[in-house]
Amino acid sequence: MKISKLKVDLDKKTLVDIDFEITKSLALVGQSGSGKSLTLKALLNMLPSSMECELKLDADFELIAGKTIGFVPQNPFTALSPLTKIRKQFFINEDKIYKLFKQVDLDIELLDRFAPELSGGQLQRIVLAMALSCEPKLLMLDEPTTALDPKNTLLILELLKKLQKDLNFKTLFVTHDIFSVKSLCEDICIIKDGSVVEYGKMQDILVNPDATYTKNLIEANFANRKFRK
Repeated sequence: MKISKLKVDLDKKTLVDIDFEITKSLALVGQSGSGKSLTLKALLNMLPSSMECELKLDADFELIAGKTIGFVPQNPFTALSPLTKIRKQFFINEDKIYKLFKQVDLDIELLDRFAPELSGGQLQRIVLAMALSCEPKLLMLDEPTTALDPKNTLLILELLKKLQKDLNFKTLFVTHDIFSVKSLCEDICIIKDGSVVEYGKMQDILVNPDATYTKNLIEANFANRKFRK
């Protein structure tokens, strides 16, 4: 899936102007304000009307929510209704729901619970199951581990890696944390101020980054990471 000439303007000022390709799994990485959220919203056709967007996509990419794209938002606590049982928030038949719950390692008894009764890890798996219910060609994730503790973060990343292999979808993982996606994504696109700073294979860039911005980003990620014995 090739995304070319993605440009977002506000009041004649260019906020994003980038190109990239999702061959299998791509991490879109940048600090807060780098333009990664605007890029995601442009691809989901969710930009406010005040912004102008130019976007050229290849034939494999359709801007039709729920048809070729699955989306996992940052915060599972706000993605689900707190007043409706989980079962009622799926719009597919029960056999398919049970299959999805098995794929994301959840007990089907959770279907008759309410979102506030569940943990962050359980809710993120439910949101992931919803995103997969349309059998997407592309799964887009907006920092899906930000609201999770380290244990659940690791479990979600391992689950995503397994689902990628089993279901054969492409992945666009938007994050500020390079190390959370180093084993999940093959490619990485580093952006700053709405422009691509560095783009290539994940391991190549982690080992030998060219741009100073990338080096600083890697060092900051490393310094903030907590190691346990």
